[in-house]
Amino acid sequence: MMSRREAITIMAAMSISPASSHAGIVTRDMAWWQSAIGYQIYPASFADSNDDGIGDIPGIIGKLDYLAELGIGFIWLSPVYASPMVDNGYDISDYRAINPIFGTMADMDRLIAEARARKIGIVMDLVVNHTSDQHPWFRAARSDRHSPYRDYYIWRDQPPAKGTPADIEASFGGSAWSLDPQSGEYYFHLFAPQQPDLNWANPALRAEVHAMMNWWLDKGVAGFRMDVIDLIGKQPEAGIVADGPELHHYLREMHEATLTGRDAVTVGEAWSATPTNAPLYSAPERQEVSMVFQFGHVTQFWDEKLGKWKPKSIDWPRLKATFAAWQQALHGKGWNSLFWGNHDLPRAVSRYGDEGEYRVTSAKALATILHLMEGTPYIYQGEEIGMTNAGFTSIEQYRDVETINFHRIQLAQGVAEADFLAGARANSRDNARTPMQWSAAPHAGFTRGQPWIAVNENFLRLNVELDRADTDGVFQHYRRLIALRRENALIRHGDFRLLLADHPCLIIFERRLGAECLLVVVNMSRQETAIPTMGVPSVQGRDLLTGKQVSIKAGAKLKPYAAFALRC
Repeated sequence: MMSRREAITIMAAMSISPASSHAGIVTRDMAWWQSAIGYQIYPASFADSNDDGIGDIPGIIGKLDYLAELGIGFIWLSPVYASPMVDNGYDISDYRAINPIFGTMADMDRLIAEARARKIGIVMDLVVNHTSDQHPWFRAARSDRHSPYRDYYIWRDQPPAKGTPADIEASFGGSAWSLDPQSGEYYFHLFAPQQPDLNWANPALRAEVHAMMNWWLDKGVAGFRMDVIDLIGKQPEAGIVADGPELHHYLREMHEATLTGRDAVTVGEAWSATPTNAPLYSAPERQEVSMVFQFGHVTQFWDEKLGKWKPKSIDWPRLKATFAAWQQALHGKGWNSLFWGNHDLPRAVSRYGDEGEYRVTSAKALATILHLMEGTPYIYQGEEIGMTNAGFTSIEQYRDVETINFHRIQLAQGVAEADFLAGARANSRDNARTPMQWSAAPHAGFTRGQPWIAVNENFLRLNVELDRADTDGVFQHYRRLIALRRENALIRHGDFRLLLADHPCLIIFERRLGAECLLVVVNMSRQETAIPTMGVPSVQGRDLLTGKQVSIKAGAKLKPYAAFALRC
């Protein structure tokens, strides 16, 4: 197989950018992940094989044919490593062991092999900003101030004075500095106190991480999703948390030590990424990561002045501008990751679409927008059938450490219980963590035991079995989009041009590659909406998603959440 570097060299000699082509010249993907679709599995909530109420690796293996039918190219597997599960597996106590609640290392090896047999890669969740406080490194570090592992973490004698740069708040609430009674010093943690941050300034620590990554790559995994990777260059004393001055040095060193010569994919979670600095991560010549998850479409819901998430209110012009900026910033310079939701975010339909009458059509509309842009699309489990937020009504139903901590903190600050629960119903991470709804059987066919978190009550009418059988359902729409993307270099690599940037609910854009053109038209509204008299080309033809004849012209009315893709 041609390497990325060889492909770039050949295209440069032919005066062709990696993300474009001239008419008559076949576009060659630089890497397999440019035409593949990612699918995130949150293991505890996907499929339970032994009826203990917790999803597991054998359960995933049993659903591989379903994922192959959908057409995905790789699975992003949220953590299955050994863990005390304070943060649902993102507090790792052993990077080279499997948590028994998910199975065994033999199960993991079988998953890698069975997935590969279906041309599906397994992408591990690489959580190396922090470990569990039960990791042998931290246990050794706290037991002896002179241990070589002491410098694997970040310590200080006294907590920082209030108002100084190092006075940093943890993401889950409270100070980011906690006293370790055993050693008498304070250690740094950007998340829960049980998740001490690693000291990436220590070369020995970095070498340990590289060795662990190579161990997994040698096992046959297809790459890594890198959890909060923009935080590893932190300098707490200077008040620098994200995007520190050494970050890109660490990423290039990591690539050189683990990824050079391997056909692997890497995607970094980077909340600090912007259209300006994103090419620093994913430009091929920089040899850092394949792409980053960026969150411009998510942070529009955060109110900086109030310090909380806004109620659902979609500013579509702003959202369109965000997507357009990212499409243009990385075209020919790097690579985009495309997603609506994940295990940390509300369900896409609940956030951006319509949970009620138009659930199916709005889910399909959201999929159309995402999958017809340039980049690698990611599907979060259940998104392909239009699953919705949890709808929990009491704090006892929540399991997420972040939600539970914020409940305690905000009630102490005087927030009313009803107001907190309304916010949690819209924004809690548990919205995405309820069990996968496979059928109308008890507990949605997820388990015959008692699920670790409650199943969404709408499973009787919203499940895989029902939706998959509907030729006009969400699942079949995703299948068509995935196949269309796989077959068309225009979709994978074409230019992106946003039309009607200021329209409040129409999302219309063109994709062009050489002489080819694709027009995507979506109405993200509960109301029938007319196409304006100016700004949109008149196009008639067959909708590539449904095969129906469509006429796009001034004055034509689009039904609520209508979505079309036509050659233009």
